[in-house]
Amino acid sequence: MRTFTRDAETLQQPWPQAWPFTGRESELELLRRALTAGRPGIVVTGPAGCGRTRLAAEAVRGTECARAAGTPETRGTPFAAFARLLPENVTLHRAVRLLDGVRLLLLDDAHLLDDASAALVHQLAVQGRTRLLVLATDGAPAPDAVSRLWTGELLPRLALEPLPREDTARLMAADAGGPPEPLTAGRLHRLCRGDLRLLRDLLAAVREQGALTRVPDTDEWAWRGPVPVTQPLRERAAAVLARPRPDEREMLDRLAFAEPLPLPLPVDTSDLRVLEHLEADGLIHADHDATVRLTHPLHGPLLRAAAGRLRARRLAAPRASTAQALDAEAADLTRRIEQADVRTARTPVGEWLAAEGQPVPPAYAAVRARFSRLRGELREAAAWAREGLTARPADPACRTELALAEAQSDATRPTPCLPPTHLPSDTPTPYDAVRLGAPEAAVRLLPPGSVFARHADALARADGPALDRVAEELEDRGFLLFAAEAHAQAVRVHRDPRAARTARTRAVALARRCQGARTPALSGLVLGELTARQRQIVTLAASGLSNRQIAERLTLSVRTVGNHLYGAYARLGAGDREALPCLLDQPAARPA
Repeated sequence: MRTFTRDAETLQQPWPQAWPFTGRESELELLRRALTAGRPGIVVTGPAGCGRTRLAAEAVRGTECARAAGTPETRGTPFAAFARLLPENVTLHRAVRLLDGVRLLLLDDAHLLDDASAALVHQLAVQGRTRLLVLATDGAPAPDAVSRLWTGELLPRLALEPLPREDTARLMAADAGGPPEPLTAGRLHRLCRGDLRLLRDLLAAVREQGALTRVPDTDEWAWRGPVPVTQPLRERAAAVLARPRPDEREMLDRLAFAEPLPLPLPVDTSDLRVLEHLEADGLIHADHDATVRLTHPLHGPLLRAAAGRLRARRLAAPRASTAQALDAEAADLTRRIEQADVRTARTPVGEWLAAEGQPVPPAYAAVRARFSRLRGELREAAAWAREGLTARPADPACRTELALAEAQSDATRPTPCLPPTHLPSDTPTPYDAVRLGAPEAAVRLLPPGSVFARHADALARADGPALDRVAEELEDRGFLLFAAEAHAQAVRVHRDPRAARTARTRAVALARRCQGARTPALSGLVLGELTARQRQIVTLAASGLSNRQIAERLTLSVRTVGNHLYGAYARLGAGDREALPCLLDQPAARPA
């Protein structure tokens, strides 16, 4: 039995100089196509630190490319961004003629361009002989000539989202020589909010402090304890750490030491005015239920870490006890399990305890592990079980949850026999027989009318369509692993080959989200993979775009889009757009 220990081996290997390019494969292919001969180029926007510059560098790698960039210091200097490419005292007309021979121009931080440079870029887009790759930050004020590049439809626009947690974890794994354990990966992703530059600064700070440790008997590493206050992190949190007004800094500290619980709005008029100033500056968020919290998740840990010992003692004294809130979280998770609804739930108190290196009560850890396991988050379930075993190594509930998570990650290991108390109230032990493909003995033992009983009945009757319907309901309720298994079982009983292909694809897509699940029902699945272009078009179609809209976005013909979709339908076994969201790796947005 593995147990997580706080004094595990500290990681010592040096950080590499550059992170590998991870994720963004579809976006990279789109950029490369937009920069081919005959194309006008493309604008790439996204939040700060989302990886725009690295994506652009990959897109132009190996090609002849002129580069320019805007900077805050030179916004008042005409043509400052093009100082290396143009002579002094050049006119706009002359600048356009001089750059006419440039076939590809990469322009970084276009929102920081001076007006003359912005006008030059706009004219280059109008004349169309120079392919432009323009990068800008979402939400930052930009010159009108720059924003009109996409609002005026001179160039197509690619809006990047923050890198997902899975891709961020792969970056961390490449950086540290092994993957972060799930609680660490989740903590770092929350603190950085998709800002990869902040992630690098934070990882460097944690490493300098020697806070990265190996999880015994694994290749994973973990981080527990406070956020280190290094100079790069101080600079990033200057908006709160260097607040000039003492009353505002005091209020920020009060909010920081109230975490993980929100602070109720004060009734004192002077306090309300302070909060209004902080809200206007975007440093706090006031909820509808009259509670206030810090806007950026990194600010609270840094404010707490920067406080002196006496100040911290004074500010922490009135903080509400977390014990009651932790019990409420455990009760909510238990209630959701009993109601067979394990969709995502907010659990800030438990996450805060684990992140700060505080002991996590085994009773809470077992419930949290159980909730994660039922969701198919097997590595996360094992991590929570280890947290409970750190406080009490012999805790039976945590030992059971750890064994279950490990068993379902390895199809060759037998699943431990569990008493009904370790399963949802409407999924007693007989449901394991259904998952193993022997439903006959379980049909009458499962609660009548429950989704688990319908699963058993559909499998006993070898009814493929009914199994697919059960799988969809299980997915809706958050049971991703159970849903994957139901689709996999449907593959073996479907009479229609197209329906079997669809079920297989859905099973694989769900299984990929279950953190390495290896159960008997999932063995032998083979997915007909899409090409990069097919996956790109299918993703856009699943989001609701028409063939014409996809063609305009990707600068393709409508016929080409239709041909790619037809080929994708054949591989996936789908017949229309409504089935596409279920066939992708990520779940589609669904109405509440």
